[in-house]
Amino acid sequence: MSAMILKETEFSPGDLWVFGYGSLMWRPGFDFVERVPARLIGEHRALCVYSFVHRGTPEKPGLVLGLDRGGACRGIAFRVAERNRAATVAYLRAREQVTSVYREVKRSVWLQNEARQRVSALAYVVDRGHVQYAGRLSPAEQLRHVLHGHGQSGVNRDYVLATVKAIEAEGFRDQQLHRLAMMLHEAHAPLAAQGNR
Repeated sequence: MSAMILKETEFSPGDLWVFGYGSLMWRPGFDFVERVPARLIGEHRALCVYSFVHRGTPEKPGLVLGLDRGGACRGIAFRVAERNRAATVAYLRAREQVTSVYREVKRSVWLQNEARQRVSALAYVVDRGHVQYAGRLSPAEQLRHVLHGHGQSGVNRDYVLATVKAIEAEGFRDQQLHRLAMMLHEAHAPLAAQGNR
């Protein structure tokens, strides 16, 4: 399956804006000149992607975030200098498009700075037709996948908790993720107690 990526002509000249809403918030992995809280309207952050590589395997899928349709999403917009644009796009494609579960798109995001300007940012939106699209799982199903997920980038639980920490550092909450984080802490407490016996 070929990755859904933008054509070179769809990138305007000048600096590149990238919208991060999950692990890019706390581990962007590319050089940027500016980092601004931002809001995207029309899609929301959701644990709607089965992870077969980074936080799980095809046999034991983890769960990672995607932008899914409807609502709005608060995150971070990173401004990348024009000279680093090609390298940054190549890096993001290698990281996000391993299994082609995302559509690479340009979306309007509103910067939450004094100017409050709107910019066009590169974003990764879940492909609802992909085999890894998880849709809306119950909190119990989410917990099960996250507790057992482990992939090339580490433990699924760490991914969720690091994202919650990054969201809190920006001064807001994500109801779905915060509920799951609480469930993860509750599930971890009995295991830690057993380990101390």
